[in-house]
Amino acid sequence: MKRAIVSVINDLSTDQRVHKVCTTLHNLGYDVTLVGRRQRKSLPLAQRDYKTKRFFLLFEKGPLFYLEFQKRLFWYLMFHKADVLVANDLDTLFPNYWVSKLKGINIVYDSHELFCEVPELQANPFKRKLWKRIERWIFPKLKNVFTVNKSIAKIYSEEYNVDVKVVRNVPLLSNQKNVEHKTKEELGLPIDKKIIVLQGAGINIDRGAEEAVQAMQYVNNAILLIIGSGDVMEVLKQMVVDFKLNDKVIFIGKVPFEKLMQYTYLADLGLTLDKDTNINYRYSLPNKLFDYIHAGVPVLSSDLVEIKNIIKEYEIGDTIDSHKPQHIADKIDSIFNNETKLQLWKKNTKIASEKLNWELEEQQLIAVYKQFL
Repeated sequence: MKRAIVSVINDLSTDQRVHKVCTTLHNLGYDVTLVGRRQRKSLPLAQRDYKTKRFFLLFEKGPLFYLEFQKRLFWYLMFHKADVLVANDLDTLFPNYWVSKLKGINIVYDSHELFCEVPELQANPFKRKLWKRIERWIFPKLKNVFTVNKSIAKIYSEEYNVDVKVVRNVPLLSNQKNVEHKTKEELGLPIDKKIIVLQGAGINIDRGAEEAVQAMQYVNNAILLIIGSGDVMEVLKQMVVDFKLNDKVIFIGKVPFEKLMQYTYLADLGLTLDKDTNINYRYSLPNKLFDYIHAGVPVLSSDLVEIKNIIKEYEIGDTIDSHKPQHIADKIDSIFNNETKLQLWKKNTKIASEKLNWELEEQQLIAVYKQFL
Protein backbone atom coordinates (compact mmCIF):
# COMPACT_ATOMS: atom_id res chain seq x y z
CA MET A 1 0.00 0.00 0.00
CA LYS A 2 1.09 3.57 -0.66
CA ARG A 3 1.72 5.50 2.55
CA ALA A 4 0.48 9.01 3.29
CA ILE A 5 1.51 11.08 6.31
CA VAL A 6 -0.89 13.94 7.00
CA SER A 7 0.20 16.64 9.45
CA VAL A 8 -1.64 19.40 11.26
CA ILE A 9 -0.64 21.51 14.26
CA ASN A 10 -3.81 20.99 16.34
CA ASP A 11 -4.70 18.10 18.66
CA LEU A 12 -6.80 16.23 16.01
CA SER A 13 -9.85 15.85 18.27
CA THR A 14 -12.20 18.35 16.57
CA ASP A 15 -10.65 18.92 13.12
CA GLN A 16 -13.31 17.44 10.87
CA ARG A 17 -11.72 18.61 7.60
CA VAL A 18 -8.47 16.77 8.24
CA HIS A 19 -10.38 13.72 9.48
CA LYS A 20 -12.45 13.63 6.29
CA VAL A 21 -9.34 13.98 4.09
CA CYS A 22 -7.67 11.10 5.94
CA THR A 23 -10.79 8.97 5.56
CA THR A 24 -10.90 9.72 1.82
CA LEU A 25 -7.25 8.67 1.48
CA HIS A 26 -7.89 5.50 3.51
CA ASN A 27 -10.84 4.62 1.28
CA LEU A 28 -8.65 5.14 -1.79
CA GLY A 29 -6.26 2.50 -0.48
CA TYR A 30 -3.60 4.58 1.28
CA ASP A 31 -2.00 3.56 4.55
CA VAL A 32 -2.64 6.83 6.40
CA THR A 33 -0.99 8.30 9.49
CA LEU A 34 -2.29 11.61 10.86
CA VAL A 35 0.24 13.57 12.94
CA GLY A 36 -0.62 16.38 15.36
CA ARG A 37 -0.06 17.25 19.00
CA ARG A 38 -1.56 16.36 22.36
CA GLN A 39 -2.28 19.13 24.83
CA ARG A 40 -2.82 18.71 28.54
CA LYS A 41 -6.55 19.34 28.09
CA SER A 42 -6.95 17.42 24.83
CA LEU A 43 -9.97 15.17 24.44
CA PRO A 44 -9.27 11.47 23.88
CA LEU A 45 -9.44 10.36 20.26
CA ALA A 46 -12.18 7.97 19.18
CA GLN A 47 -11.21 4.89 17.16
CA ARG A 48 -10.44 5.79 13.54
CA ASP A 49 -9.83 3.82 10.36
CA TYR A 50 -6.31 5.22 10.07
CA LYS A 51 -3.34 5.63 12.42
CA THR A 52 -2.75 8.75 14.51
CA LYS A 53 0.28 10.18 16.24
CA ARG A 54 0.14 13.10 18.68
CA PHE A 55 3.33 14.75 19.97
CA PHE A 56 3.33 15.78 23.61
CA LEU A 57 5.31 19.01 23.67
CA LEU A 58 7.00 20.92 26.49
CA PHE A 59 5.47 24.19 25.28
CA GLU A 60 1.82 24.75 24.32
CA LYS A 61 2.02 28.27 22.87
CA GLY A 62 4.40 31.00 21.82
CA PRO A 63 7.57 30.92 19.69
CA LEU A 64 9.08 27.98 21.59
CA PHE A 65 6.00 25.88 20.89
CA TYR A 66 6.21 26.53 17.15
CA LEU A 67 9.95 25.85 17.09
CA GLU A 68 9.54 22.61 19.06
CA PHE A 69 6.70 21.41 16.84
CA GLN A 70 8.62 22.15 13.62
CA LYS A 71 11.63 20.16 14.85
CA ARG A 72 9.56 17.21 16.08
CA LEU A 73 7.58 17.05 12.86
CA PHE A 74 10.71 17.30 10.68
CA TRP A 75 12.45 14.38 12.38
CA TYR A 76 9.28 12.30 12.45
CA LEU A 77 8.83 12.75 8.70
CA MET A 78 12.50 12.04 8.06
CA PHE A 79 12.43 8.68 9.85
CA HIS A 80 9.05 7.36 8.66
CA LYS A 81 8.38 6.05 5.18
CA ALA A 82 5.82 7.86 3.05
CA ASP A 83 4.88 8.20 -0.61
CA VAL A 84 2.83 11.37 -0.07
CA LEU A 85 3.16 14.14 2.51
CA VAL A 86 0.09 16.29 3.23
CA ALA A 87 0.69 19.62 4.98
CA ASN A 88 -2.30 21.38 6.50
CA ASP A 89 -1.74 25.13 6.80
CA LEU A 90 1.45 27.12 6.76
CA ASP A 91 2.54 26.09 10.25
CA THR A 92 3.23 22.53 9.01
CA LEU A 93 4.47 23.36 5.52
CA PHE A 94 8.15 24.11 6.26
CA PRO A 95 9.16 20.66 7.57
CA ASN A 96 6.93 18.88 5.05
CA TYR A 97 8.48 20.77 2.14
CA TRP A 98 12.06 20.13 3.28
CA VAL A 99 11.48 16.42 3.79
CA SER A 100 9.71 16.13 0.43
CA LYS A 101 12.76 17.62 -1.28
CA LEU A 102 15.32 15.61 0.69
CA LYS A 103 13.53 12.28 0.16
CA GLY A 104 11.94 12.93 -3.26
CA ILE A 105 8.38 12.52 -1.93
CA ASN A 106 5.17 13.99 -3.39
CA ILE A 107 3.72 16.85 -1.34
CA VAL A 108 0.18 18.21 -1.17
CA TYR A 109 -0.67 21.48 0.61
CA ASP A 110 -4.10 22.22 2.10
CA SER A 111 -4.49 25.84 3.23
CA HIS A 112 -7.54 26.24 5.45
CA GLU A 113 -7.36 30.05 5.49
CA LEU A 114 -5.28 33.05 4.47
CA PHE A 115 -2.78 32.16 7.16
CA CYS A 116 -0.75 35.39 7.13
CA GLU A 117 -3.90 37.51 7.45
CA VAL A 118 -5.21 36.09 10.74
CA PRO A 119 -5.66 38.75 13.49
CA GLU A 120 -2.94 37.20 15.66
CA LEU A 121 -0.33 37.87 12.96
CA GLN A 122 -1.80 41.21 11.92
CA ALA A 123 -1.14 42.39 15.48
CA ASN A 124 2.48 41.21 15.32
CA PRO A 125 4.28 42.49 12.19
CA PHE A 126 7.49 40.59 12.98
CA LYS A 127 5.76 37.20 13.18
CA ARG A 128 3.69 37.97 10.09
CA LYS A 129 6.81 38.90 8.13
CA LEU A 130 8.47 35.63 9.16
CA TRP A 131 5.51 33.44 8.12
CA LYS A 132 5.01 35.44 4.92
CA ARG A 133 8.63 34.88 3.96
CA ILE A 134 8.16 31.12 4.36
CA GLU A 135 4.97 31.23 2.30
CA ARG A 136 6.54 33.29 -0.50
CA TRP A 137 9.50 30.94 -0.69
CA ILE A 138 7.60 27.64 -0.78
CA PHE A 139 4.15 28.32 -2.25
CA PRO A 140 5.24 29.05 -5.87
CA LYS A 141 7.08 25.71 -5.93
CA LEU A 142 4.00 23.64 -5.05
CA LYS A 143 2.06 21.70 -7.69
CA ASN A 144 -0.87 20.32 -5.69
CA VAL A 145 -2.66 22.88 -3.53
CA PHE A 146 -6.16 22.95 -2.04
CA THR A 147 -8.05 25.57 -0.10
CA VAL A 148 -11.53 26.08 1.32
CA ASN A 149 -13.31 28.52 -1.03
CA LYS A 150 -13.11 30.37 -4.32
CA SER A 151 -12.17 33.77 -2.85
CA ILE A 152 -9.08 32.43 -1.07
CA ALA A 153 -8.14 30.28 -4.08
CA LYS A 154 -8.27 33.36 -6.31
CA ILE A 155 -6.03 35.38 -3.97
CA TYR A 156 -3.40 32.64 -3.72
CA SER A 157 -3.52 31.87 -7.45
CA GLU A 158 -3.00 35.49 -8.42
CA GLU A 159 -0.22 36.06 -5.88
CA TYR A 160 1.81 32.91 -6.58
CA ASN A 161 0.71 31.86 -10.08
CA VAL A 162 -0.28 28.40 -8.82
CA ASP A 163 -3.40 26.41 -9.66
CA VAL A 164 -5.29 26.23 -6.34
CA LYS A 165 -8.21 23.81 -6.20
CA VAL A 166 -11.24 24.34 -3.96
CA VAL A 167 -12.49 21.71 -1.55
CA ARG A 168 -15.03 23.21 0.86
CA ASN A 169 -15.18 21.85 4.38
CA VAL A 170 -18.65 20.35 4.08
CA PRO A 171 -19.94 17.43 6.18
CA LEU A 172 -20.54 13.90 4.99
CA LEU A 173 -24.12 13.44 3.89
CA SER A 174 -24.05 10.05 5.57
CA ASN A 175 -23.36 11.75 8.93
CA GLN A 176 -27.02 12.73 9.10
CA LYS A 177 -27.88 9.07 9.57
CA ASN A 178 -25.16 8.46 12.14
CA VAL A 179 -26.06 11.15 14.68
CA GLU A 180 -27.70 9.79 17.80
CA HIS A 181 -30.60 12.18 18.22
CA LYS A 182 -31.39 13.37 21.74
CA THR A 183 -34.39 15.25 23.09
CA LYS A 184 -34.17 18.63 24.81
CA GLU A 185 -34.98 16.94 28.09
CA GLU A 186 -32.14 14.42 27.65
CA LEU A 187 -29.65 17.26 27.07
CA GLY A 188 -31.03 19.39 29.90
CA LEU A 189 -32.43 22.13 27.66
CA PRO A 190 -35.71 24.02 28.23
CA ILE A 191 -38.53 22.59 26.13
CA ASP A 192 -40.55 25.81 25.93
CA LYS A 193 -37.93 28.13 24.36
CA LYS A 194 -36.34 28.59 20.96
CA ILE A 195 -32.70 27.53 20.77
CA ILE A 196 -30.00 29.65 19.14
CA VAL A 197 -26.60 28.02 18.65
CA LEU A 198 -23.13 29.49 18.19
CA GLN A 199 -20.52 26.78 17.76
CA GLY A 200 -16.86 26.59 16.83
CA ALA A 201 -13.36 25.54 17.81
CA GLY A 202 -12.19 29.15 17.30
CA ILE A 203 -14.58 31.42 19.19
CA ASN A 204 -12.06 34.24 19.20
CA ILE A 205 -11.92 38.00 19.00
CA ASP A 206 -13.89 39.58 16.13
CA ARG A 207 -16.07 36.48 15.69
CA GLY A 208 -19.16 38.35 16.95
CA ALA A 209 -19.61 36.20 20.06
CA GLU A 210 -19.57 39.17 22.45
CA GLU A 211 -22.32 40.90 20.51
CA ALA A 212 -24.34 37.68 20.36
CA VAL A 213 -24.25 37.45 24.17
CA GLN A 214 -25.18 41.12 24.58
CA ALA A 215 -28.06 40.68 22.11
CA MET A 216 -29.63 38.10 24.41
CA GLN A 217 -30.63 40.95 26.72
CA TYR A 218 -33.28 41.87 24.16
CA VAL A 219 -34.27 38.49 22.68
CA ASN A 220 -37.56 37.05 23.87
CA ASN A 221 -38.32 33.43 24.74
CA ALA A 222 -35.02 31.94 23.55
CA ILE A 223 -31.70 30.69 24.87
CA LEU A 224 -28.23 30.89 23.32
CA LEU A 225 -26.01 27.79 23.32
CA ILE A 226 -22.28 28.51 22.97
CA ILE A 227 -20.52 25.28 22.09
CA GLY A 228 -16.77 25.04 21.64
CA SER A 229 -13.66 26.89 22.71
CA GLY A 230 -11.68 29.99 21.92
CA ASP A 231 -9.80 33.04 23.18
CA VAL A 232 -12.87 34.99 24.33
CA MET A 233 -14.68 32.27 26.27
CA GLU A 234 -13.75 33.66 29.69
CA VAL A 235 -14.79 37.13 28.56
CA LEU A 236 -18.15 35.76 27.42
CA LYS A 237 -18.72 34.00 30.74
CA GLN A 238 -18.00 37.22 32.64
CA MET A 239 -20.41 39.12 30.35
CA VAL A 240 -23.14 36.62 31.18
CA VAL A 241 -22.60 37.36 34.87
CA ASP A 242 -22.42 41.14 34.35
CA PHE A 243 -25.59 41.28 32.23
CA LYS A 244 -27.42 38.73 34.42
CA LEU A 245 -28.00 36.34 31.50
CA ASN A 246 -27.49 33.03 33.29
CA ASP A 247 -30.98 31.89 32.29
CA LYS A 248 -30.46 32.91 28.65
CA VAL A 249 -26.91 31.81 27.76
CA ILE A 250 -25.58 28.26 28.26
CA PHE A 251 -21.95 27.22 27.74
CA ILE A 252 -21.44 23.61 26.64
CA GLY A 253 -17.66 23.69 26.16
CA LYS A 254 -15.52 21.66 23.77
CA VAL A 255 -17.13 18.32 22.95
CA PRO A 256 -16.60 15.60 20.31
CA PHE A 257 -18.25 16.24 16.94
CA GLU A 258 -20.97 13.63 17.48
CA LYS A 259 -21.98 15.27 20.78
CA LEU A 260 -21.82 18.73 19.23
CA MET A 261 -24.27 17.76 16.51
CA GLN A 262 -26.75 16.40 19.06
CA TYR A 263 -27.15 19.95 20.35
CA THR A 264 -27.07 21.54 16.89
CA TYR A 265 -29.90 19.32 15.61
CA LEU A 266 -32.16 20.79 18.32
CA ALA A 267 -31.45 24.41 17.37
CA ASP A 268 -33.92 26.74 15.67
CA LEU A 269 -31.27 29.20 14.44
CA GLY A 270 -27.50 29.04 13.93
CA LEU A 271 -25.22 32.08 14.23
CA THR A 272 -22.03 32.83 12.31
CA LEU A 273 -21.11 36.46 13.00
CA ASP A 274 -17.47 36.95 11.95
CA LYS A 275 -16.54 40.60 11.49
CA ASP A 276 -14.96 42.12 8.39
CA THR A 277 -11.91 43.29 10.36
CA ASN A 278 -9.30 41.52 8.25
CA ILE A 279 -9.05 39.88 4.85
CA ASN A 280 -9.03 36.38 6.34
CA TYR A 281 -12.39 36.86 8.05
CA ARG A 282 -13.75 38.76 5.04
CA TYR A 283 -13.43 35.69 2.84
CA SER A 284 -14.13 33.05 5.48
CA LEU A 285 -16.50 30.15 4.91
CA PRO A 286 -16.75 28.66 8.42
CA ASN A 287 -17.37 25.00 9.10
CA LYS A 288 -20.30 25.77 11.35
CA LEU A 289 -22.29 27.15 8.41
CA PHE A 290 -22.33 23.70 6.81
CA ASP A 291 -22.91 21.96 10.14
CA TYR A 292 -26.03 24.10 10.57
CA ILE A 293 -27.19 23.27 7.05
CA HIS A 294 -26.77 19.52 7.55
CA ALA A 295 -28.60 19.74 10.89
CA GLY A 296 -31.56 21.48 9.22
CA VAL A 297 -30.90 24.76 11.05
CA PRO A 298 -31.53 28.14 9.35
CA VAL A 299 -28.67 30.64 9.57
CA LEU A 300 -28.21 34.25 10.68
CA SER A 301 -24.87 35.51 9.40
CA SER A 302 -22.72 38.59 9.10
CA ASP A 303 -22.65 40.12 5.63
CA LEU A 304 -19.55 38.33 4.33
CA VAL A 305 -19.32 37.42 0.66
CA GLU A 306 -18.78 33.64 0.75
CA ILE A 307 -21.34 33.02 3.49
CA LYS A 308 -23.89 35.40 1.97
CA ASN A 309 -23.59 33.66 -1.41
CA ILE A 310 -24.53 30.30 0.16
CA ILE A 311 -27.41 31.77 2.16
CA LYS A 312 -28.86 33.56 -0.88
CA GLU A 313 -28.35 30.71 -3.34
CA TYR A 314 -30.23 28.19 -1.19
CA GLU A 315 -32.53 30.61 0.73
CA ILE A 316 -31.63 29.23 4.14
CA GLY A 317 -31.44 32.35 6.30
CA ASP A 318 -30.61 36.04 6.58
CA THR A 319 -27.72 38.42 7.21
CA ILE A 320 -27.24 41.25 9.68
CA ASP A 321 -26.53 44.85 8.68
CA SER A 322 -24.37 45.66 11.72
CA HIS A 323 -22.99 44.07 14.87
CA LYS A 324 -24.99 46.26 17.22
CA PRO A 325 -26.52 43.92 19.83
CA GLN A 326 -29.96 45.49 19.55
CA HIS A 327 -29.94 45.01 15.76
CA ILE A 328 -28.93 41.35 16.13
CA ALA A 329 -31.71 40.84 18.66
CA ASP A 330 -34.25 42.50 16.36
CA LYS A 331 -33.19 40.20 13.52
CA ILE A 332 -33.56 37.13 15.73
CA ASP A 333 -36.99 38.17 17.00
CA SER A 334 -38.11 38.96 13.45
CA ILE A 335 -37.06 35.48 12.29
CA PHE A 336 -38.77 33.72 15.20
CA ASN A 337 -41.95 35.73 14.68
CA ASN A 338 -42.25 34.52 11.07
CA GLU A 339 -42.78 30.78 11.46
CA THR A 340 -43.71 30.31 7.79
CA LYS A 341 -40.38 31.71 6.57
CA LEU A 342 -38.46 29.83 9.24
CA GLN A 343 -39.96 26.53 8.13
CA LEU A 344 -39.22 27.34 4.46
CA TRP A 345 -35.57 28.00 5.30
CA LYS A 346 -35.45 24.79 7.30
CA LYS A 347 -36.87 22.85 4.33
CA ASN A 348 -34.30 24.46 2.02
CA THR A 349 -31.40 23.31 4.21
CA LYS A 350 -32.29 19.77 3.17
CA ILE A 351 -31.91 20.70 -0.51
CA ALA A 352 -28.64 22.50 0.24
CA SER A 353 -27.18 19.54 2.14
CA GLU A 354 -27.75 17.29 -0.87
CA LYS A 355 -25.47 19.55 -2.93
CA LEU A 356 -23.03 20.68 -0.25
CA ASN A 357 -21.60 17.42 1.05
CA TRP A 358 -18.27 15.63 1.28
CA GLU A 359 -19.31 12.78 -0.99
CA LEU A 360 -19.41 15.30 -3.86
CA GLU A 361 -16.63 17.60 -2.67
CA GLU A 362 -14.02 14.87 -2.20
CA GLN A 363 -13.95 14.14 -5.95
CA GLN A 364 -11.36 16.94 -6.34
CA LEU A 365 -9.14 15.21 -3.80
CA ILE A 366 -9.59 11.80 -5.36
CA ALA A 367 -8.51 13.11 -8.79
CA VAL A 368 -5.21 14.38 -7.34
CA TYR A 369 -4.37 11.52 -4.97
CA LYS A 370 -5.14 8.81 -7.52
CA GLN A 371 -2.17 9.96 -9.60
CA PHE A 372 0.19 8.92 -6.77
CA LEU A 373 -1.20 5.38 -6.45
